Amino acid sequence: MKNIFSAIRQLGFLPLDIRAAFREDPALRNKFFGFVELLTYQGVWAIILHRIAHLLYIMRIPIIPRLISQISRFVTGIEIHPGARIGHGFFIDHGMGVVIGETAIIGNNVLMYHEVTLGGTSLSSGKRHPTIGSNVLLGAGAKIFGPITIGDNSQVGGGAVVIKDVPQNSVVVGNPGHVIRRDGKKICSPLQNVDQITLPDPISKQLAEQEHRLRQLEEHMKKRGHEQ
Repeated sequence: MKNIFSAIRQLGFLPLDIRAAFREDPALRNKFFGFVELLTYQGVWAIILHRIAHLLYIMRIPIIPRLISQISRFVTGIEIHPGARIGHGFFIDHGMGVVIGETAIIGNNVLMYHEVTLGGTSLSSGKRHPTIGSNVLLGAGAKIFGPITIGDNSQVGGGAVVIKDVPQNSVVVGNPGHVIRRDGKKICSPLQNVDQITLPDPISKQLAEQEHRLRQLEEHMKKRGHEQ
């Protein structure tokens, strides 16, 4: 019964979800016409349909919750299992290719971009999908696997693959994902102040170092050739 009341309460989150869309997407500048534009936002439709499916799922109504989620997937390109628990102020920007598993838990005011996966690593029936804290940004293409936790106020950079817990107030990048910033500079909230573009890229740094070494080797070989 407690879970049913919680699911009903989540239906009341929809105004906060819509407000999040206006907050996170600068394209929605005009409030009047913006509400009309929202009808074209697949991320908004996906969360509306999910909140309905989740309530029916908690009420143990068969088939219909999955049917709603599959209709949502067909229409929006976003797959959210009816069992996933999602807090208020949730916004998926662009949205195509997002997958959120059954036991995933998402906190409040989370911003998610396209092609994000909250996936499982086990066939067990228990908790097998990630828990995402509040005020978290998940960059485009981020893959987060297993029953791990992404702490509050954290960022997961685009394309990162995360399989371990991430502390609060952290920035994670790379494959495998690793923390490159923590507590020294707290992640800003609200999330519109987050800059995805200038996140450090350790892979590019390593490639630049390898290129520098190759140039040094080429110069060394040229010198040896002249000496001979």
